[in-house]
Amino acid sequence: MKDRTKYFSYPYIVWMTIFIILPSFLVLLYSITSKESNGITTINFTLENYKLFFDPMYINILFDSMTLAAISTLICLILGYPAAYIISTSNISKRNTLLFLCILPMWMNMLLRTYAWMTILGNNGLINNFLEMIGFQKVNLLYTRGATVMGMVYNFIPFMILPIYTALSKMDIGLIEAADDLGADKKTIFRKIILPLSMPGVISGIIMVFMPAVSTFIIPQLLGGNKNMMIGNLIEKLFILNGDWNFGSAISIIMMIIILISMSIMNKFDVDKEGGARLW
Repeated sequence: MKDRTKYFSYPYIVWMTIFIILPSFLVLLYSITSKESNGITTINFTLENYKLFFDPMYINILFDSMTLAAISTLICLILGYPAAYIISTSNISKRNTLLFLCILPMWMNMLLRTYAWMTILGNNGLINNFLEMIGFQKVNLLYTRGATVMGMVYNFIPFMILPIYTALSKMDIGLIEAADDLGADKKTIFRKIILPLSMPGVISGIIMVFMPAVSTFIIPQLLGGNKNMMIGNLIEKLFILNGDWNFGSAISIIMMIIILISMSIMNKFDVDKEGGARLW
């Protein structure tokens, strides 16, 4: 029977090879090569694409991208943890409804959700029209860093809520009841029991929000107006506008390395030894 079940893994292996391993190899190959055309196109192996990235201009773009992603992740954590806790402590009927409302926006394409925020934050949007109606002046909300952060928080906060909710829902209520019987107050129970047991979900949520936030390009392009170039916008520009696939691939590989390092560091703090939310 075991010999037969292994055949079920073959489609996944083929899928992973075609859509993950092969594209990653091609990106790596582009990153370590350059094209020279002197009548005859030649391909040379080089590390100049990686050296070029260490120009202060590109380092500043990377730092700015990581800063905005970190701010968005922190806001998602501050908003998402209480939301996940409320959902996990609700009764079954309300819990399912709240979970449904949490994932409902994800059924819509992220591009459409971002366009909706342009309508809300624009000069003639809902917020400015309301401010004007009650006698206040219009505020420049769109095409700012704040709009970019707001868009990332809105799009990625479900990735923070769901893993934290999963960790909280698996928590043994008997531990909380025992601590309460022993005289621990609510703050102590949260600090000593609830928070440590939910840390695998928190770590998973941080990783799942930070990774797409640091590499997104649609949100800063639409809501930020490209006033603050992020690393995702730079890669898109190099591939689509400039046609510099070699340098764009080098930046992509560098981002992959940074994300993998971030994941390994975050998982050092994951104390869940039963498999719960570990990613490695």
